[in-house]
Amino acid sequence: MTQGVSIKRNEFHDALQKLARAKPHMPAFSRFLRYFIAVGRLGSIRKAADELNVSASAIDRQILNAEAEIGMPLFERLPTGLRLTAAGEIMMAAGGRWQKGLADVRAQIEDLKGLKRGHVEIAIIDALTKGYIPLAIQSVQARYPGITIGVKVMGNADVRRAIADSEVDFGIFFDPDSYRDLTVRAFAEVVLGFVTPSEHPLGAVKEARFSACAGAPVIVPGRPLAVSQQIAVLEGAHRMALDQKITSDNIQMITSLVMRGIGIGMLTSLDAATEVQEGKLNFTRISDPILRPMTLALCTATSRPTSYAADIVLAEIQSGFAQLAYAPGD
Repeated sequence: MTQGVSIKRNEFHDALQKLARAKPHMPAFSRFLRYFIAVGRLGSIRKAADELNVSASAIDRQILNAEAEIGMPLFERLPTGLRLTAAGEIMMAAGGRWQKGLADVRAQIEDLKGLKRGHVEIAIIDALTKGYIPLAIQSVQARYPGITIGVKVMGNADVRRAIADSEVDFGIFFDPDSYRDLTVRAFAEVVLGFVTPSEHPLGAVKEARFSACAGAPVIVPGRPLAVSQQIAVLEGAHRMALDQKITSDNIQMITSLVMRGIGIGMLTSLDAATEVQEGKLNFTRISDPILRPMTLALCTATSRPTSYAADIVLAEIQSGFAQLAYAPGD
């Protein structure tokens, strides 16, 4: 944030509200925000003009008018481009929330018309990119073609943050560390285990201790995958150094390497569920008492009501969420 700029947030908020209510000859607030956010993101009026297909002078004029209305600069004009000032950073954050709020209002108005329309943003972890979630989205699209869906695939902690910050309508991730700002709509318990090719002897048993992989080549998940922490705990408890042939932060890469016989993988029952069901891999639960099941949670932000479109998608995913849980017979 730019130094030397003193801002009283209440006064800035009042100025922002004044800009939004500006007299008719002022540019439309939504248009100004679209221009401003593009310039803030790209650091250049010329680049923003090219992206938005409008003239650079039109963007510059609206920014100058807004700065005059607010009474302070939103950008530092540097030889290398434009950089947000402290006021500009506040405007950028407020503008993002305003645009999201406007989209929600439009969706609610569509609801009043009885139209099944709207856009829904979802955040999920990598393990959910196959199987149940794509099928649930396909079902929603078949019945409600007016609903569009954006799916963000993120690390576990990033999914939680995106929900809490209302960047998405809802998300699914492992082990919420706090429920204060989240509402859990559904949950399922999954477990950690060994993933092996179909012909591997370890795959013939349903459960085994962590020590069963001693001396064998292993493929280990790295951060930000949530299981990496559990594996570190097991290593410490057994004082056993793994023969780590490969580490990866991508579940698809780990399962592909396991299928090629490069080593034993360690993933959750959710991660390799599709390959296990297809008979390509086997899953053996790690039975050490120190391990506890991981909770997969479907969450929304407590402070933000969901739109009608989001409720439709939520209901579809909730209806079969229990099938994501580990069952000993799987």
